[in-house]
Amino acid sequence: MENKKELRNWLDAFGLDHPLVIAGPCSAETEEQVLKIAHQLKDTDATVLRAGIWKPRTRPGNFEGVGALGLKWLQKAKEETGMLIATEVANANHVRLALEHDVDVLWIGARSTVSPFIVQEIADALNGTDKIVLVKNPVNPDLPLWLGAIERLYTANIKNLGVIHRGFSTYEKTRYRNNPEWQIPIELQNRFPDLPLILDPSHIAGRRDIIFDICQTGLDLNYDGLMVETHFDPDNAWSDAKQQITPATLVEYMEDLKIRKETDTEADYKNALNTSRTQIDVIDHQLIEMLGKRMKVADKIGALKKDKNVAILQTKRWNEILGKMILEGEENKLSEEFILKIFKAIHQESINHQKKIINS
Repeated sequence: MENKKELRNWLDAFGLDHPLVIAGPCSAETEEQVLKIAHQLKDTDATVLRAGIWKPRTRPGNFEGVGALGLKWLQKAKEETGMLIATEVANANHVRLALEHDVDVLWIGARSTVSPFIVQEIADALNGTDKIVLVKNPVNPDLPLWLGAIERLYTANIKNLGVIHRGFSTYEKTRYRNNPEWQIPIELQNRFPDLPLILDPSHIAGRRDIIFDICQTGLDLNYDGLMVETHFDPDNAWSDAKQQITPATLVEYMEDLKIRKETDTEADYKNALNTSRTQIDVIDHQLIEMLGKRMKVADKIGALKKDKNVAILQTKRWNEILGKMILEGEENKLSEEFILKIFKAIHQESINHQKKIINS
């Protein structure tokens, strides 16, 4: 897929002076619930009302959506409020029903993006549509798979495209429900700067108390919009209760979030600088996490050496590591002096960790 300016046409057509906001409940539960939330969102910054109609659950037995009946509720909400409406589609039949009910925005979920077969089926069903189609990142951190889904849709003559960053699954326990892995959407943004990028802070967070901070990070990274799950009674929502906020809270967030506006040369500079600094903050955080993981492995090695009465310093192994890192550093335009300083410090910290294990 070539980097085409036309990819932004649908977003620019809204003429918004703030990021696009897509908001609404995780799941459509009842007609009354959908209409109540829609009317509460009507006079906010939200342009699009979202609601899950078909809910792919990790395990059977949980609420899996009301089905096609909910599309009529969304239609009614659109008629009464004038908001655009959006829902997730996972197969050709979902697409057909959504188009019959004049859904404006269709998104492909993370579980669907992982399968080229499913994406191709949806692309074929949407061939040539002028509807807005958004693709969530796959569950696993795989940028080529994400881009492949976009390419399949673009090849099917679907031009109103965008992507949604909702975080990635990880077996490690973190503060997030889905680890953001910010470097992946940053790389996507670098490759295709004109492909609209929407942030889904709800699924990254998994809990409402950190949604604001995630939104701010997204805006600092020049995301084009936010998809935020909202419910008038979040604690009693039928699905994903912990990660939904009220429409009133959404209004507060939009008032408090710092949105970078391009108004003049100086503003452009500050915006670009802030974006780069936020990218550095994300990478620095990842560096610390990776160094922490490295030291945990060093602890394991220390325990093995203690058990077998082996010396901490293994000179041959250390020289091999240093030689490889210097070569890899050169490939990434990093000086030998810098690599030596960094890895000598890392090596010393590893030795300190192993000393503690052996002397304990």
